[in-house]
Amino acid sequence: MSRYLPPAKPMAPYITPEGELALKEELHYLWKVERPKVTQSVTEAAAQGDRSENAEYTYGKKRLREIDRRVRYLRKRLEVLIVVRQLPSDPGKVYFGAWVELLDENDQTFRYRLVGPDELDPASNYISIDSVMGRALLGKPIDSEFVINTPSGTHTYVITTVEYPTFVVEDK
Repeated sequence: MSRYLPPAKPMAPYITPEGELALKEELHYLWKVERPKVTQSVTEAAAQGDRSENAEYTYGKKRLREIDRRVRYLRKRLEVLIVVRQLPSDPGKVYFGAWVELLDENDQTFRYRLVGPDELDPASNYISIDSVMGRALLGKPIDSEFVINTPSGTHTYVITTVEYPTFVVEDK
């Protein structure tokens, strides 16, 4: 049996100004606040003597590796991200950053925002443009009907509204 995993599909490089700001704030917090605290606790734990049986030292080092891994990822990802600050030329169609209201075959209303994969947040109704729903929505005008096949069956939706927020996020 092989342990081969196919390469992951590349994620869309787009992000909203709010998403970029959130990633930059996370990077700043991890590097300037969290990492110095953990480094200090590891230093104190190391000063206590035998490191092989020192749980505080072991878990502190593990946490440092996790922080460093995330910092490395954020720095590399921020380099390649394209911040979408402009509204599309046709605001009646669904493009990146849009809030979309959908009506399904059972007359249920859903409201989603199309964002990049780095901003994915189901609790806030943010869906990725890389998702099945996101790909199906891209470029569709208001009153379009489309079908999505999911493991639970086929679902039909109609786009009822498309709104774009104004991007007013200042860089720090």
